[in-house]
Parts: sequence; C-alpha cells; structure tokens
Amino acid sequence: MKFFTSAAFWGAILMLEAIVGVAADTKVVLLAGTRSHGAGEHEFRAGCLLLAECLRTVPGVQAIVVTNGWPTEMSVFDGAATVIMYADGGAGHPAIRPDRLKVIDGLVHKGTGIGALHYGVEVPVGDPGFAMLRWTGGYFEAFWSVNPTWKAEFSRLPNHPITRGVQPFSIEDEWYYHLRFVPDSMGITPILAVVPPADTLDRADGPHSGNPFVRASVAKGDAQTLMWAYDRPTAEGGGRGFGFTGGHFHKNWGHPEFRKLVLNAILWSAGLEIPAQGLGVSLSPAQLAANLDVK
Repeated sequence: MKFFTSAAFWGAILMLEAIVGVAADTKVVLLAGTRSHGAGEHEFRAGCLLLAECLRTVPGVQAIVVTNGWPTEMSVFDGAATVIMYADGGAGHPAIRPDRLKVIDGLVHKGTGIGALHYGVEVPVGDPGFAMLRWTGGYFEAFWSVNPTWKAEFSRLPNHPITRGVQPFSIEDEWYYHLRFVPDSMGITPILAVVPPADTLDRADGPHSGNPFVRASVAKGDAQTLMWAYDRPTAEGGGRGFGFTGGHFHKNWGHPEFRKLVLNAILWSAGLEIPAQGLGVSLSPAQLAANLDVK
C-alpha cells in the first residue's frame, strides 16, 4: 500500500474541506421588525420565522431570525450570504441610523446580498435612500411612490432564476409602485410588473397615496414594477439585491406561488442555485398561524 504525504495531496484535502465548509454554511439573516399594524398585518416576526423554516429545508442553508429589527451583537452578520429586511420603513426603518448604514455598506462591499420586503423597501430620501439604491437598486420614496391595496394579476413572468417554477397568479396585497430606481435602471430586472388599475389612485395626493408624477405614469399605461432583482456593479463589490413590495397580509405567505417567489429571491440573493422547479415548500394551516404577534 502506498501512502501519499506530498504537499500537493494535503493541499487538495484542505481545499476540499474548505469547499465543503462553504457549501454547508450558507447563512441567511432575516431582520424582523417590531410589532406593527393590526392582527394579521405586518407580522414581521411570524413571517421571518416562516420563511426561515422553509429555507432550512435546503441542505446547507442556515437561516437566522433577528427580532426587534436589529441585532444586539453585530457578529450575527459574520459570514452572512444575504440579509433580508422585513420591518416597518420610513423614519422607523431599523437600518437607517448612520452607524447601521455603515454596517450594511460593509457587508455589501463584500458582496453580501440584501433583500427588502414590503414596508422594508421604504426609507427617507437622502443618505438612507442612496444606501438602498446601493444595496437593492430601488426603494419607496415618499411623494413619489404609492401604497394602494389592490388585487394584482401576474399573467406573465420573466425568465429569471427567481421565477423558476412559479406559475402566473393573482393576489390582493398592499402593492407599492412607482418606485425610485438607480439611474437608467442599470442592473435592474423587473420580476413582477403590471399596469395598475386607475382606481389605485383614487386617494388624494399625499406622501404615500398619490402625486402628479405617478398619475401621469399610470395614465400613459406604464407597467409598474412591484418586485425587482438587482445585479450590483462589480466595481462596487458586486453581489445581488432585491425588493418585494407585497407582504402586508400574513395570510398571503400561504399562497404557494407568492411564497415560492420570495424564497427563490432569498436564495438568489445569497448566490445559491435555484432548483429547476423553485423552492416549493408545503405549509400547514398550523404553521401559517404560528408565532403571530399579540395585537
């Protein structure tokens, strides 16, 4: 029997161990916001726990849920492949403090994925808005974007890893649109885009309800992006981001296509390969009803 003790052999073994280690430890960090809105609405904690449970069905994925919007120990971000923000937005967004913007910027410069769900896509203009453009390529901007509740019909989906295995569907949600994107939408791929019905602008103009810009756009019949994927410039660290404006109603996570689309997006933002039929995970009514906030 011949024993191999060469440096090349042991180098190959160490390299194999490193590859296996990476494959077995793809960390997804989900930031769940604090209690918000009425029962069954903005269930950030329950929603993140549900998504994490689904993600853990993928071999090698470690899904960690941080409650109350922001971790007490920054070490939770160590080695994160992607960070998902599902929380109240605007002035209450958990990531907009200057020190926290720097934390996320540091992750993005390393290529970490960033995803924002529902109200988590809204931040104030200025430094927070510029940060969201760097991270995900777009955001909800007050007095520019709108947040009506309506039933959107998604009859056609683009050919993208995020849409793998997702069938056309329709669902009522608080779908935001007329969002602010990076110049010329460079790197942006619309995932859900439709022409909203005119009655989504029945409300008077306001910071969230309407404005002359969005009214003109809808009047022209422009398709509005409700979910997008963002391939960041390689010169700025590369990596992937996405935004998904649905998720107001917790019950919608029970819709298989709605859920699969977001699960696919999280895997994509982490740099993982999406299964040919997407990440389809069955849920029971008990799982959907678990961990709801007391409101």
